[in-house]
Amino acid sequence: MTIAGSDSGSGAGIEADLKTFSALGVYGTCVITAVTAQNTTGVYEIFPIPANIVKSQIETVLKDIKIEVAKTGMLYTGDVIGVVSEAIDRYSLKVIVDPVLKAGTGEDLIVWQDVDSLIDLVISKAYLVTPNLYEAEVLSGIRIKNLEDMKKAAVKIKGLGAKAVLVKGGHLEGRIIHDVLYKDRKFKIFRKHRIDAKPHGGGCSFSAAITGYLSLGENLLEAISKAELFIDEAIRFGLRVGKGKTPVNPLVHLYNEADKMRVLLEVEEAAQKICRCKDVWPFIAEVGTQIGMALKYASSKNHIAAIDGRIVKCMDGIKAAGNIKFGASHHIANLLLQIMRYSSEVRAAINLHYTPRLIKAFKKAGYVTASFDRAEEPIKIKVVEGETLKWAVDDVVKRLGKVPDLIYDLGEVGKEPMIRVLGKSAIDALRKILEAISFLEK
Repeated sequence: MTIAGSDSGSGAGIEADLKTFSALGVYGTCVITAVTAQNTTGVYEIFPIPANIVKSQIETVLKDIKIEVAKTGMLYTGDVIGVVSEAIDRYSLKVIVDPVLKAGTGEDLIVWQDVDSLIDLVISKAYLVTPNLYEAEVLSGIRIKNLEDMKKAAVKIKGLGAKAVLVKGGHLEGRIIHDVLYKDRKFKIFRKHRIDAKPHGGGCSFSAAITGYLSLGENLLEAISKAELFIDEAIRFGLRVGKGKTPVNPLVHLYNEADKMRVLLEVEEAAQKICRCKDVWPFIAEVGTQIGMALKYASSKNHIAAIDGRIVKCMDGIKAAGNIKFGASHHIANLLLQIMRYSSEVRAAINLHYTPRLIKAFKKAGYVTASFDRAEEPIKIKVVEGETLKWAVDDVVKRLGKVPDLIYDLGEVGKEPMIRVLGKSAIDALRKILEAISFLEK
């Protein structure tokens, strides 16, 4: 259950919470505490729902539906805070409290004279409270400038009665974001890389994800760990629908899960076709040919399906040395993840042994080819495993102004000359290869 305000722009509040619950496969119920006239640029009007209506919503749901975990968001008035507090006691609710005080655009989302009521009546009964830096400063009275200050604030807020506190550090400067969990007199620090975005609804969706994972039976530490990954993807693939901040996209998780089987089957189909095609045999890479295809919202190698063992030449033809699975490739995954930064539609790649005549055939077929010179690769990149192809993609796209159909290099000592054919899908990349082969000079 989510007890929160409604966002007419659907980026935060009840709307973000319910999308998050659905993405995690849990059934979400809602209690609306306020209706806002809101979009990505700000909150323009607030209509508080009368406390008796809020109470009726809670009671009506709970007398019919068993609620495992509840979360609170915008509790605008003291009367509503009192109703929520009574419900927590009456129904013994395990509550995640997102202590919403201001919108990301700066508007107040609580009557300030009622902040003490929020602390005394709701935060004091929380299973977990999830303040951002501003909220943590208000609740703790501590000015937060660094990680140590976050820890001090967490301890102070824990003293208000909550069983656990998670102080979110997204508003501190730096490339690495730290979130601080304080529970049972112990700290747990969650670290993640900052994403270049100005998200809307991140706090709502994050606390809703924790709530969802708890309802699925995860313990608190595991629920937070999974929610951290969930919100990272939701922010990374936010929806730029308005003129202001970017609403997070909690359905990314659901879309990726739904896409997995189709991607696996497509990579398998491409692999089977290559293994049956004698014309491809001369171009199978000496180190093995790999096929990789990314989920639509890929953010790590675990979102790239590939052959666990590659396609190899053998006495009786070509065979795939292993099964298709996610996370099987490192090099192709690095290539695709970097390519998708420039074109999200290019999601697949197949590597082949380099030969000049095959490059010539690709050009005859009308495909855009591009190469990179390993001798020009900076030493600081060369010495880091997996960084070469990222650098190569950046180099090629910068010079060409777009993503080509293939990227090749002439190799160096210990590195086989290689062609990497790109496509919107594994079958699309294979289609380009077969068409190019048909243009080979006999």
